[in-house]
Amino acid sequence: MTTPIPDDIRAYQNGLDSEARAICDVLLEVIERELPDADRKVWHAHPVWFFEGNPVVGYSRLKVSVQLLFWSGQAFEEAGLEVEGSFQAAQARYTDPSQVDLVALGRWLSKARDIQWNYRDIRRNQGLVPLRGLPGAPAATG
Repeated sequence: MTTPIPDDIRAYQNGLDSEARAICDVLLEVIERELPDADRKVWHAHPVWFFEGNPVVGYSRLKVSVQLLFWSGQAFEEAGLEVEGSFQAAQARYTDPSQVDLVALGRWLSKARDIQWNYRDIRRNQGLVPLRGLPGAPAATG
């Protein structure tokens, strides 16, 4: 069962320039298709998808590109993703929709579901700890 795109994400898309909108429309369509059960909202001014309150993927318009960010992306060990920041995030950047590799994006989104560092509880845990799909992660239930 798919649910409508939240109003805040629709407003974000509608506010983009045409160049970024073309890229973000592709990203939105694929993310929605691959992660239909994820929660999603505009968080810190950008569309972000979550599992159980843990951010896994989002995108944003930068000055000269669109950034696709996977919060736990460094653990995916995938070509096409570059280290971003000082935690475990990885990114891809696009300046044209044709640059989005749909097969790779589908694979990355599958990994985003299965491999996660715990960003949700980063303060309580006093840093990042494995949440799922990583050594030291709690045993899966259910």
